Amino acid sequence: MSDHPYYHSFLNRDRLIHIVDPDPGTCEALSVLFRLEGFQTTFSLDSAHFNAAIDRRRPDAVVLNFQLGEESGLGLLQRIKSSRTGLPVFMLADTSQVDAVVTAMKLGAADVVCKPINSDYLLNAVRDAMRQDINLPAWQAGGRPIEVRGFSQLTPREREVLQLITNGQSNKEAGRQLGISPRTIEVHRARVMEKLGARNTADLMRIVLTS
Repeated sequence: MSDHPYYHSFLNRDRLIHIVDPDPGTCEALSVLFRLEGFQTTFSLDSAHFNAAIDRRRPDAVVLNFQLGEESGLGLLQRIKSSRTGLPVFMLADTSQVDAVVTAMKLGAADVVCKPINSDYLLNAVRDAMRQDINLPAWQAGGRPIEVRGFSQLTPREREVLQLITNGQSNKEAGRQLGISPRTIEVHRARVMEKLGARNTADLMRIVLTS
């Protein structure tokens, strides 16, 4: 019964998802996706519109692009999180920018999804967030030891590379710190992603920071 589409629609029908993305096409496509699941949707192309809309009705989840024209979506994420409403925020990345993904996770984003958007993944992530109250992000600032499934397969060097990437360092910066070339860092990173089952850099950050 619980897998029946009508059951999901019934559960979701009072839940509002607010999409914030400067691309109207993305807003429309995601609106259709969520409405088919029974959610209510609204969207904003910039933060000013979002701020006005959220005063009228607080959504149950926000899907927010890192880039909002002149403004960074991270600033808006920070404002949402500082309101302490426990509102889950899913960040959309047009590209895999390691430092931005790390920052978003540290600020409390529920997840980061790279374009092209895997709609099944995003839907499942939003559903999961609706089922539970989002508490403090799993990642707490500071160098805590990483415990991830598949981590035991990593070599000591791969673990060092993973730690530096997770801290938001570029291939160049990580290479300088470890005394190896950026190309070698790239090779290590590819092996780390393979062992941890990550599809891209944003996925790798999500696996590490939400573990």
